[in-house]
Amino acid sequence: MKFFSLGLIATLLAAVNAINEEEERGNIGGDPHITTWKNEHYEYHGQCDLVMLQDDEFADGLGLDVHIRTKVVRHWSYIQGVSIKIGNDVLEIEGSPDAEDEEAHYWFNYEYQGEVEDIAGFPVIMKKQIAYKRQYILDLSPKYPGKDITVELFKEFVRIRLHGNEAIFGNTVGLLGDFKSGKTLARDGVTELDDFGDFGDEWQVLPSDPRLFHQSSHPQFPEACIRPEDPRGERKRRLSESIVSVEQAEAACDELKDELDRKDCVYDILATQDLDMVGAF
Repeated sequence: MKFFSLGLIATLLAAVNAINEEEERGNIGGDPHITTWKNEHYEYHGQCDLVMLQDDEFADGLGLDVHIRTKVVRHWSYIQGVSIKIGNDVLEIEGSPDAEDEEAHYWFNYEYQGEVEDIAGFPVIMKKQIAYKRQYILDLSPKYPGKDITVELFKEFVRIRLHGNEAIFGNTVGLLGDFKSGKTLARDGVTELDDFGDFGDEWQVLPSDPRLFHQSSHPQFPEACIRPEDPRGERKRRLSESIVSVEQAEAACDELKDELDRKDCVYDILATQDLDMVGAF
């Protein structure tokens, strides 16, 4: 599975609980594209393990941790894997760059393809559309009816979508920002970081955070996250050498309803030179 870095879809019906509670959605995917709880959109290009979400009090104290692993490719990066911990259970998921790969790449409690029906009592639903496009739906309905965390894989790209409200995710911290204020807060819960590169670096996984991935990957703190060199200049140069044009990318992504999704889709197609990347959205 690739990086940050590029791919997840969770389509959940908001109408079920919208009568009583306002819903918020946060997601992260692409190379990587991040949408905060307050629908602010930013990108983080770097390679390391990052805290997407953390809440020690989730589900009456079970606790929730979601870490992503990103990887740099030339001037951009993508989500290579995601690992989710609830209670004492850990589910790690990766994609595969091989379009013919029929194998599901996941670890449950650090065992490859370990038998998994639920994670801390929340059912896990696995859906395979085609070899390189899969969904892992973590159904939160036992406690939060109609809500879930969905991981979507498209080739090696991972996307994570969260469907819930303040009652579920209101106390989370991490790359999606503060739920209530929308501010991109540092780990101290007070300092607001306006530079998204610095904000991403701030949420690098530390030794004090739980170990969620079955295998360590470079870099690990205290090594800093790896940043691509001259991402703007390299991006411009490679665009001039592209086989897929901007117009072709825009036409491929035109079917997407959300404006931000269309923008991210165009960027991902141009970065990967793969028109099929529209399938990641």
